[in-house]
Amino acid sequence: MKCVRTDRENDLRLQIEGSLDALTARDIRPILDEVVSVKPKLVTVDLQALTSIDSSGVGALVSLFKRVKADGGQVVVVGAHEQPLAVLRVLKLDRILGL
Repeated sequence: MKCVRTDRENDLRLQIEGSLDALTARDIRPILDEVVSVKPKLVTVDLQALTSIDSSGVGALVSLFKRVKADGGQVVVVGAHEQPLAVLRVLKLDRILGL
């Protein structure tokens, strides 16, 4: 798993690549903590290069969503496809995350 952060004027963008699962979700948590700490108005999470996700990965995304929203921000997920998109749809998170 690789996570690339890009800061723009009013948009903080995260591009997540590879697999977001029980083994890699713990690696992304410090990055997400740092994102939340700057209290962004908008966080765009690009999942175009994400190949798979499990419940731990979903938990990391939901945690990011809740924490950013609690600070008055918004999280939008873009680019999800194949297995990650199917998982998010089954859990009905596609509606919440803007897919």
